[in-house]
Amino acid sequence: MIPTESYHVFNHANGNENLFVEEKNYAFFLQQLTKYILPVCNIYSYCMMPNHFHLVLQIRNEEELIKLWQKPETLLNLNQKQLELKISKSFANFFSSYTQSFNKVYNRMGSLFIPSMKMERVIDDIHFCKLIHYTHANPVHHGFTKTIELWPHSSYKILLSKHHTNLDREFVLEKFGGIDAFIKYHEQPIDLKTKFIE
Repeated sequence: MIPTESYHVFNHANGNENLFVEEKNYAFFLQQLTKYILPVCNIYSYCMMPNHFHLVLQIRNEEELIKLWQKPETLLNLNQKQLELKISKSFANFFSSYTQSFNKVYNRMGSLFIPSMKMERVIDDIHFCKLIHYTHANPVHHGFTKTIELWPHSSYKILLSKHHTNLDREFVLEKFGGIDAFIKYHEQPIDLKTKFIE
């Protein structure tokens, strides 16, 4: 993952297992996301379903990342490859921390997530809007809910609200052309030509 680039990130539970088995799991996932991923990414949207999740985010710029990893006693001069490795490590730490806690609570062992998370780079603003809609529409596609706004574990309603959020709400709504355009875009039928990642 490259600084300043935006991505759609996805991961799934191993086999037929679930990532979330009760309400408190969803809250803990967001807590760990804030701890491990927010420092290295601007987060635009998310959706958590029982056995998988989706994120749309942007890797922070090199200056922000170097400042994050700068040790007071040393002048850190990270090259591109080193930055990419540290970004990957942040995601690995995120998955590991969630898994360790989950395993402890539910008395299980081993990896919870599929080892290699999937991602696609955001090409342009049109693609960005499609991915945000795709993320929010995923529970409808998978039959977890009938409408986007009824699913409680996505960023859809948070992006519409005025409550504090760690999401970059202003950026997202601006890309859609404002809150009314955002709502209207999400009212359109799910594009069946979109390849849903299972």
